[in-house]
Amino acid sequence: MSSESLITIKDNTFRLDGRTLWSKLNLTVRPGEFVAVLGPNGAGKTTLLHGLLGLHQLAKGTVSVQGRAPKRGGGGIGYVPQQKTFDRDAPIRGRDLVALGLDGHKLGFAPRNKAHALRVDEVIREVGAAGYADQPIGLLSGGEQQRLRIAQSLLSKPKLLFCDEPLSSLDLKSQQSVSRLIDEYRKKTGAAVLFVTHDINPILDMVDRVLYLANGKWAIGTPDEVLTTESLSKLYGTPVDVVKVRGRILVVNAGEAVHHHVRTVHEGAQNA
Repeated sequence: MSSESLITIKDNTFRLDGRTLWSKLNLTVRPGEFVAVLGPNGAGKTTLLHGLLGLHQLAKGTVSVQGRAPKRGGGGIGYVPQQKTFDRDAPIRGRDLVALGLDGHKLGFAPRNKAHALRVDEVIREVGAAGYADQPIGLLSGGEQQRLRIAQSLLSKPKLLFCDEPLSSLDLKSQQSVSRLIDEYRKKTGAAVLFVTHDINPILDMVDRVLYLANGKWAIGTPDEVLTTESLSKLYGTPVDVVKVRGRILVVNAGEAVHHHVRTVHEGAQNA
């Protein structure tokens, strides 16, 4: 793994609507790393991604992405947003959605030239979506739509891949296939992955480190270092028990203030 940093955050404090989401956050992400971002609803997981995308300013402290201050449309970043359901009558095909990864700033959906069209075909094949890419997007399953969103995010061959709850509302089989697609791209290209989720279990074997945000606090480390009774109890300020059952991490016996967020490490809760 390269020592070069793709993301560097030093002593960053971020407040939103009078509430501190994190204080003096320090995070370095290197090429090839898979970092999961966990935490309860409202902890700031999506807010962090948006800040790194340049959609809002992460004011205090130092923040750099690929050696530069975060900038909207800065390039070199693939983004898989939270899944939204398409209307069944949406007048676009799957490949039209993918092509927006190159021409999303222009009217219409067709790639601008033959090279772009070939790249759209290539990435559709890479994610295994060739069999349905020409169907109306609204008629595809959640897993099929998500494969196409991933294809869209990979069009520019990014060095960074930001994934915002990409497994939400998917069945177990689709969760596994979508997770593998992202991990295979990381391994093939050396890209770094920042993966926001409420449930680490589908990606547990892929994750190098966990960034956990809760109550304005944070913890960073390997899953074995962060997802412990001691660590989560400290973050939440109330007793939290972490147990492993058949290779899955479960959070149990949480206090009332925590319990409504936590099922299987926040499985099924809404995003921040």
